[in-house]
Amino acid sequence: MAGTDRRGDRDRITAHAVTAGFFTNKRIRRILSLAGVDLRFGRPPPGSGVVAVWGRTRHANRGLRLARAHQSAVLTVEDGFLRSIRTGRDGEPPQGLILDRTGIYFDSTAPSDLETILNDTDFTDSRLLARARDAKARYLASGLSKYNAFDQAPPRNARDYVLVVDQTRDDASVRLGAADGDSFARMLATARRENPGKQILIKTHPEVSAGHRRGYFSARDCDAKTRIIDQPIAPAQLLKGAASVYCVTSFMGFEAIMAGHKPHVFGRPFYGGWGLSIDAQRFARRRRQLTPLQLFAGTMLLYPVWYDVYRDRLCDFSILIDNLGAQARAYREDRAGYTALGMRLWKRAHLRRFFHSAGRALVYSNDIRKAAAQPRRGLIWASAEAADTDAGVGRPDETDSATQIFASQKRPLLRLEDGFLRSRGLGAQLVPPLSLVVDDLGIYYDQRRESRLERILNAATDLPPHALQRAHALRQRLCETGVTKYNLKSRAPEIPPPAKGQSRLLVVGQVEDDASIRLGCGQIASNRALLARARAEAPDALILYKPHPDVVAGLRPGHVPPDELRQWADLDLDETDAISAIGAVDTIWTMTSLLGFEALLRGKPVVCLGAPFYAGWGLTRDLGPKTPRRRAHLSLDQLVHAVLIDYPRYFDPETGLACPVEVVLERLASGTGSGAGPGIRVLSKLQGVFASFAPLWR
Repeated sequence: MAGTDRRGDRDRITAHAVTAGFFTNKRIRRILSLAGVDLRFGRPPPGSGVVAVWGRTRHANRGLRLARAHQSAVLTVEDGFLRSIRTGRDGEPPQGLILDRTGIYFDSTAPSDLETILNDTDFTDSRLLARARDAKARYLASGLSKYNAFDQAPPRNARDYVLVVDQTRDDASVRLGAADGDSFARMLATARRENPGKQILIKTHPEVSAGHRRGYFSARDCDAKTRIIDQPIAPAQLLKGAASVYCVTSFMGFEAIMAGHKPHVFGRPFYGGWGLSIDAQRFARRRRQLTPLQLFAGTMLLYPVWYDVYRDRLCDFSILIDNLGAQARAYREDRAGYTALGMRLWKRAHLRRFFHSAGRALVYSNDIRKAAAQPRRGLIWASAEAADTDAGVGRPDETDSATQIFASQKRPLLRLEDGFLRSRGLGAQLVPPLSLVVDDLGIYYDQRRESRLERILNAATDLPPHALQRAHALRQRLCETGVTKYNLKSRAPEIPPPAKGQSRLLVVGQVEDDASIRLGCGQIASNRALLARARAEAPDALILYKPHPDVVAGLRPGHVPPDELRQWADLDLDETDAISAIGAVDTIWTMTSLLGFEALLRGKPVVCLGAPFYAGWGLTRDLGPKTPRRRAHLSLDQLVHAVLIDYPRYFDPETGLACPVEVVLERLASGTGSGAGPGIRVLSKLQGVFASFAPLWR
């Protein structure tokens, strides 16, 4: 029953339950159904059938008695080891379950499916170990834990400390793990005795920190060298700085093993007795020594079933890491809250949904000084960062920029901009974005100063193999689907055949008042100048010109009249598909257009007359301003990982959750990505009619 690797061997079963939670929690019912379990309320047939129980709670005892009375098998259901952002008591459903037909992993009084897996699996299987190695690397890099409502910052004022792990009082994992309150007292006393003079940090359980339950330790257990850590700090960060780890049956003992520790264990948890921990008790049924990788493979790959919330199906552990990682990132970034400055009315509802991951509503303000005095971080559209009256932010008597005002209050001001896989339709047509970038340093198109993307790119040479594999797979999928930033419907270009030996150039036009032109270009800063330079360098080439869709729609400046265009270009591709055009030419010429990046993805040479974010890394021919800060020499997959995975955030319109890039790619490719609602479509048409008044809504 358990383990994603054995899913194909399952036959559907009917499980009877008398616990209401099985029927009121839609997520649990759905995962069980996908795993081949059909739930029925009531008693099973005498002498046969299966009874489903949740863990070993007091409610589970009713089901266990029912199973004994009817001589039925028991299916024990429990949360997976990576569960969610918040706890179940906070109302968040799980993203994985354990389905155990033998017992349950935390009950040391009897065998479990996990114990059987760890005792009997052939861990010489090279395919299993390769999967486990990749999954473990992703897991450690993610910093994820069972619950993930925490910061990634290390504990303050803590060095060379001993980590002691508390748990929830009277938890079943303690009772059935051959432990009690005395076990915790012995653990703390042993930690002090074995580590004289060292600082001891006692980590509380998240449910204790949230006030839902009590733990075994309190302020009475603290002294000059002992303190309780009840702040939401990532377990991975606590383990990273610990000299040694002491636990009873907590899952953090398993995490400690994965982090390279050999924890001191005072109960009988599932990870004890395999030669990977210093055990205070014996484990008679555990017959072999395991490596950390083997323990990981059995525990994370073979035992639970994992659920993909976006695609509504069971999934591999690595997919779960990407999914939960995107949600955890959004929670961490949003938990302090934002005050958004000068946001246009049509964007506000979507931005509230995009930035709601920590449950804090986005607050809007046009008063910069008042916003800068609030504890929330400021959020401003990057192109409006000047924040004076002309930008539509602030009062007429304010002349200082938002940046200066926030800096004077020592408050962070973050810059917001569309991501690189945006929507099905133009921003100028008021279609909301599925991806946004939030930059605390600058913004990616302003080459005059460092941006967060530039810092990520400079560090991309250190990406691990699993990250590069993900970027490579993403790039391949982008090329296969033809997904781009806006995904506009247009016809393929009709391009005449070139003369023998003649090269084909695609010159990409842009919106000439766009911030990427103003802040990322030198002498060449207009479509006319770009065309003239391309023709001067390639007088005999077949030059195709692709104007920007906003310019073609008459919404933004940058139009080149046909009589002028004929001086430099052989063909105007104003209504043709940009990706098809890229595929039909030899080289792409651009100032700072994102089409240059999309051409790189498809293996085309790119010439840059400005300094876009993808220039200066050894992948383009750069004729524009130089950026000495860009020191790294990158591969294409390193560039892709930084630009499309690490830098932006993504939003799934179907689930309303933060999501990984792969989900947005699928939504855009299938046509289920964002589109404007009927009211926004009407406003968009009015915008086209009154284009000269565009500053009123842009």
